[in-house]
Amino acid sequence: MVIMKTAKEIGYMEEAGKILTACHREIRNLIRPGITTLEIDQFAEEFIRSHGATPEQKGYKGYPFATCASVNDEICHGFPTKDSLKDGDIVKIDMVVNLQGWLADSAWTYPVGQISKEAERLIKVTKECLYLGIEAAIIGNRIGDISHAIQTHAEGQGFSVVRDFMGHGIGQIMHEDLQVPHYGRPHRGERLREGMVFTIEPMINIGSYHLKIDPNKWTARTTDGSLSAQYEHTIAITKNSPLVLTEQRTRKV
Repeated sequence: MVIMKTAKEIGYMEEAGKILTACHREIRNLIRPGITTLEIDQFAEEFIRSHGATPEQKGYKGYPFATCASVNDEICHGFPTKDSLKDGDIVKIDMVVNLQGWLADSAWTYPVGQISKEAERLIKVTKECLYLGIEAAIIGNRIGDISHAIQTHAEGQGFSVVRDFMGHGIGQIMHEDLQVPHYGRPHRGERLREGMVFTIEPMINIGSYHLKIDPNKWTARTTDGSLSAQYEHTIAITKNSPLVLTEQRTRKV
């Protein structure tokens, strides 16, 4: 059952989103060759806790870190490590903030030093996919309209869309009963209604969309070793337009 949110509850989630976005912006200033994803994870946890919130991912189904840190061909759910990031890497940092019981979820892809033109284009197109999906998230449309907008743009640029992971409803629970695939046919699926809150989080690959899971049973990576990028926002469906809850200055699209 989709759990609808009141304007007041959306406001609580927006406050969590402000902390999350501020943390992402600070991480952007830290990313450089030589830093480790474990150092980034430790910084994120300290930042979140210093703002009166908690990292919701830590302990979720036994997950041991505050962030997911996925490098290069790792699609998502990468474990932070002591390995140093290198010039030319791309790293995806995904976090969920819990502020007084209300959650916000967002992922960014960061370039490390000087990256290739191909990696730059992948990151650019992935972010465009996210915002095209958000633009389709209006009352009266269906989930499939979001999915189709993302898939059409990604594949039109020569990239592939990961099928195995999708956006989800969110509120006081990290994964609520709404699924948002990033590929599919328009005019299909759940109709969008005021009060819905969910994530859109396309994962876009340079090569094949197929993936494999590492022995840690968490980390997903591309089967062909190609680069993968991801951007994610938590959004609320409002009367006039989708409201992005995980931007520094929340905006209507």
